Amino acid sequence: MYKTIIVPIDISETGLTREVIPTIQTLAKFENAKIHFIAVIPSFSHFASFGIAYAATLPEKDEILDSAKEQLAKMVSDFNLPAEQFELHVVSGSPKDQILKLADTLESDLIVISSRRPDMSTYLLGSNAAAVVRYAHTSVLVVR
Repeated sequence: MYKTIIVPIDISETGLTREVIPTIQTLAKFENAKIHFIAVIPSFSHFASFGIAYAATLPEKDEILDSAKEQLAKMVSDFNLPAEQFELHVVSGSPKDQILKLADTLESDLIVISSRRPDMSTYLLGSNAAAVVRYAHTSVLVVR
C-alpha cells in the first residue's frame, strides 16, 4: 500500500526524530517501502532577514548542506534500516514547499511527519506539519 514514504527530519530536533522511529521501522518492514528522509535548511537569505548574520559571515551554501547531510545521516542511522531501503535528501528553502515538492516528484504514497510546539494559530499542530497536512496531495501521518 505504501511503497514510497517521505519523512521530514528536523536535524535540530532529535526528540522529534525519535518519535517517528517506531512508525517508520514498522512501515518499512511490513510495507517494504522505500523511505526518503528529507532535511530542509532555511533559505540562506532567511538568516540575513532576521539580522542573525551578514552574508559575509555565513558559511558557503554547499558547506551548510554537506554538514546537514552528515547530521541527517547520523540521525537516520538510529532507524536501523538497510541502506537500500532509504535515501537522503537535503535541500534549502521553505520546509513546506520542499517537502511537498519531493512528495510530488517521487509520487509518494505517504508523508510521515512529527509534530510538537503547537499554538492557536496552527490549531494543535506545529506550523510545518499543519502546512504539509493542508497542502499535500497524498496521505499524511502526523506522529506525536
